[in-house]
Amino acid sequence: MTSVRSAPLPRTELLVYWLLSFGSHLYSFYELHRFSKEHEAGLYREFQLERGIFKGFKKDVSDFEWNFWTEWAKKSLLWTLAGHAIISRLCSIFYPQFRVAALTVYGLAAACSVLGLRGVAVLLLYVALSFSVAQLGKPALCWTCHLLLLCTLHVRPLQDIQRGWYEDEEEHYLLLFSVAVSTLRLISFSLEHCRRPAIHGGAVLQLCWLLSYTFYHPFFYNGPVVTYDDYVEQMQKAAEEGDRNKPSARYLLLRSARILMWWCIAEYMIHVMYMHAIQSNETYLEILPPWALGGLALALVQFFFVKYLVLFGLPSMLATLDQLVPPGLPRCVSIMYSFTGMWRHFDKGLYRWLLRYIYVPLGGSHHGVMYKMLSTALAFGFVCLWHGGHDYLRCWALMNWLGVLVETSLKALFGSALVCSFFERHSSAATRRRCAALLSAFSTAMLILSNLLFLGGIHVGRIFWKRVFLQGWSTVAPPMLAFLYCLAQVGLAWTPHPP
Repeated sequence: MTSVRSAPLPRTELLVYWLLSFGSHLYSFYELHRFSKEHEAGLYREFQLERGIFKGFKKDVSDFEWNFWTEWAKKSLLWTLAGHAIISRLCSIFYPQFRVAALTVYGLAAACSVLGLRGVAVLLLYVALSFSVAQLGKPALCWTCHLLLLCTLHVRPLQDIQRGWYEDEEEHYLLLFSVAVSTLRLISFSLEHCRRPAIHGGAVLQLCWLLSYTFYHPFFYNGPVVTYDDYVEQMQKAAEEGDRNKPSARYLLLRSARILMWWCIAEYMIHVMYMHAIQSNETYLEILPPWALGGLALALVQFFFVKYLVLFGLPSMLATLDQLVPPGLPRCVSIMYSFTGMWRHFDKGLYRWLLRYIYVPLGGSHHGVMYKMLSTALAFGFVCLWHGGHDYLRCWALMNWLGVLVETSLKALFGSALVCSFFERHSSAATRRRCAALLSAFSTAMLILSNLLFLGGIHVGRIFWKRVFLQGWSTVAPPMLAFLYCLAQVGLAWTPHPP
């Protein structure tokens, strides 16, 4: 498989693939921009486009997640994150032995200032339950407890009570997001404790570490996810090493500039392409020209990628300043050509979490095909439940499960000695790479469709399937697959070796 990925192609051929990929992106975005401007008046009436920060453009505010986090950043999150950085730095200089304790207290105080005392009390209740159950040392009991706690997020009477604590709905959403992400951390602590009960000291010390881990401010609201063991070991290592490996001011300036650049790109996209408003209206989806339809699919997944560069970028930068090693940032979706690659390289923290606590303990790939299918299915099932368990999420999880199984089956088939020797005798390495890219084009098409289900819901996926593969099987699908073939070749050139 590695030889196929790294097989050399003529430079002219590779250049053509790069030019066609880049040109197709630009042209499809341009067509979507034209459609957005032609229907701006209708979109404005229906979705209340706002006055933009770029002169001559209105702003599409239909993406809830982006607007939610940018508004909270303006209100308080940027200030509390800056406070975290200041407290961490002062403690590192004057009282390094109290840095973890100070950051824990600060994280609790910052959470209280945003979620209120009742919201933090809910989290502390979850922490107490998780800690108590973990002391029993039964992984099955820990999973049962945490799955029940996760399900409480969707109990309507409890939601109504929690809504009454806040003046507006967004504050309640922030509590839900915080509890959902904290549940991953609590599961990590519980299962690590079941494996090695006394690895980080006695019960009191473990509770202190659990509070520090749960309320670590940069990761508190939205991640990225790190495991309990990694957090404790890296914090202890940072305390021992002091400022020896502290990131420099140059790192801080460069990373801040990159985050600002990603934010500007995200804002520019929702000013020149109203993709989120368009995807919410089936009429517009039905009348989009083919190139604009492709531009919409690309714009939605690209915006999602850039959005998480910002949402993960700032917390990761602050964690690095604390001498932690956060998961790597998402890889560009334009060079993703497989379901397995998307899961491995987009949210790397969640991927490692799923491997460590679900996939490997259930057998993974070391106990036969059935165990692998079961492990993968339960991993995707958990992600579906964690995101809310809605019908479109179930379809998305099922597509990803099938996609991963098909890809791993094909990899095993073409990696077998018999098939491998046949292709080596009858084809060159470059030809095998072209065949791999062609198969990847079909995989990428299904990957994009599954992402559209996740980002836009069942109606978006249904219309894309109908327009591309049913109505456009002879006119739209062939050029789309040719375009995705070029993208796959670019992805193979960019990442020639599997991780």
